[in-house]
Amino acid sequence: MQSLKQCGARVILLTSKRHEDKAWPRESLDEIYYIESDERNHWNMQDVIKGLAYLMRKVQIDRIVSLDDFDVEKGALLREEFRIPGMGQSTARYFRDKLAMRMKANAAGIPVPAFTALFTDDMINAFIRDTPTPWMLKPRGEASATGIKKIHTAETVWEEIHKLGDERHQYVLERFIQGQVYHMDSIVQEGEVLFCRCSQYLATPFEVAHEGGIFRSATLIEDSEDNRVLLRLNEQILRGFNLKYSATHTEALKSEQDGKFYFIETSARVGGAHLAEMVEYATGINLWEEWARVEYANASGTFHTIKTPDTHQAGILISLAKNKTPDYRGLKDPEVTWTLNDLDHHFGCIVKSPSRHRVVELLDHYTVLVKSEFHAAAPPPDKPIH
Repeated sequence: MQSLKQCGARVILLTSKRHEDKAWPRESLDEIYYIESDERNHWNMQDVIKGLAYLMRKVQIDRIVSLDDFDVEKGALLREEFRIPGMGQSTARYFRDKLAMRMKANAAGIPVPAFTALFTDDMINAFIRDTPTPWMLKPRGEASATGIKKIHTAETVWEEIHKLGDERHQYVLERFIQGQVYHMDSIVQEGEVLFCRCSQYLATPFEVAHEGGIFRSATLIEDSEDNRVLLRLNEQILRGFNLKYSATHTEALKSEQDGKFYFIETSARVGGAHLAEMVEYATGINLWEEWARVEYANASGTFHTIKTPDTHQAGILISLAKNKTPDYRGLKDPEVTWTLNDLDHHFGCIVKSPSRHRVVELLDHYTVLVKSEFHAAAPPPDKPIH
C-alpha cells in the first residue's frame, strides 16, 4: 500500500471490520471501507459488489489486489463482476484450490504426488488400493498446513471422510512423500518471472503446525543443483498456471526415496510468516514493494524492471513463546539482523551471512535456545479464523 502510494496511485482499502484497529499505513490510504463479517470472517459478497458499484459511480477502479490467500477468490469475483483486468475466477482456482492446482499441474506435466478427489466412493477405493500409505487428507481451500491430517489405514480414511459429511467434496486425498520441503518466492510480470529466490524449510510446515515444532527456513546456495532445478520448476508451474503478474509463493518437495521434486502448492501472494523479510535481507528485494510496482506498471501500460539482487544468505526462526515479550539479549551474534517485536507470545529472528553453513549453524543454535527458554506449543486449529 505504501509502495503503490509512492508510485502515484490512489489507494483504497477494503478489510473486515474486525481488523479496524490493525496498524494499517493510514498515511498511504486515501479511503478505508470496513466490511462486516461472520464468525469465520466471511463477507457477504453481494453486499460488497453493491458497495463497490456505488463507489465506482464517482471513482475509477483500475486494479484490485488480493493481499492474502483468503482474498484471492474475493478479488477474482470482483474483477469478473466489474470487468477489471487481472486474475479471474477460473485462474484463481489454481492458486487457492488444492485439487484444482494438482489437476492443472498434472495436465502441464509437472510431477505431483498421487492424489484423488473425494467425489465418488469408487475413486477413493481405487486410490487406497493403488497408492502406498501414509496419506494426507487436505482441505482444498485452506492455507498452509491448516486442517491437514496424516492417515495410515483405509479404515481411518473412511472414518475421517464420514466425519466430513456433506463437506467431503471440499477435500483432497494425497500420498505422503517423505522428504524436504522448499519454497520459491517470485515476482511475475507479463507471464515472465522477473525475480525468484529459493529457500528450504528446515522444519516442514506440517511438522510445525501438527507437532509443535519451530518454524525455520533458509535460502539456498544459488549455484547449487537443487536451486537450479527449483528455478526451472517454478517457471514451469507459473507458465502452466497462466499467471500473468503477481507475487507468488510456491512450495515443492524433494523425495527422500527417488530424489525427485514434486509440486505441493502455489499461491498468488507474498509468502507469510515473515518470509518476505528473510528474502529481503538475502537479496535486497522487497517482495511487497516490487509487487506493488508491477501492479502499477501493468495498470499504467509500462514495464517494471527489478534491480540485480544481492547474493547473501539468510534464515528465519519463529516460535510461539510462553513469554508475552521474549528477551532477545541472548542473540549476541552480529549476523542477527531482525527480531520479531510486534507480536505477543512469539519469538522470531532473521540471520544474514555470506555463508549458508553459518546461517544454518546459527538457526540450529537458536533453536536450542528457544526450546530451553521460550518455546510454547498450541494445538493446530482445524479451520483458521482469518
